[in-house]
Amino acid sequence: MRRHILAFVSGALFTLGLAVGGMTEPRKVQAFLDFTGDWDPSLAFVMLGAVAVYALCHQLSTRRAAPWHSGEFSLPASRRIDARLVAGAALFGVGWGLAGLCPGPAWSALGTGNPTIVVFVAAMLGGMLLVRAAEASGSAPVRRAPITSAAARDG
Repeated sequence: MRRHILAFVSGALFTLGLAVGGMTEPRKVQAFLDFTGDWDPSLAFVMLGAVAVYALCHQLSTRRAAPWHSGEFSLPASRRIDARLVAGAALFGVGWGLAGLCPGPAWSALGTGNPTIVVFVAAMLGGMLLVRAAEASGSAPVRRAPITSAAARDG
């Protein structure tokens, strides 16, 4: 139960931060990405704040043998930069620039009922289902399962 409460509080705090920072407002995000027009640099401060919090939490967590509410860490199996990673990052960036939304803020803003956000989330979920279907059919490479222990990752 305590684990679920912590997850809820963490998610609510994340959502609040996205909303206060303006990340749930597609026009503000698009203005941040418009370097040649009416550029709005304010989201850079939001991102810098997020990176600072992440850096601190990462440093603190790597000193622990296991997470607070799980038996072991779940880390990526590979650090290799491959075509799949680059293509996914490019697709994410193009989608972020066109829609002014990325997955976290889109979920956070879904409750507003904004039709653009509803369509974005539906398309995002559809894309996830397509990738799973492609992986299941063998026409796309299947992601490897994450390494779940620090010993296996480092060894």
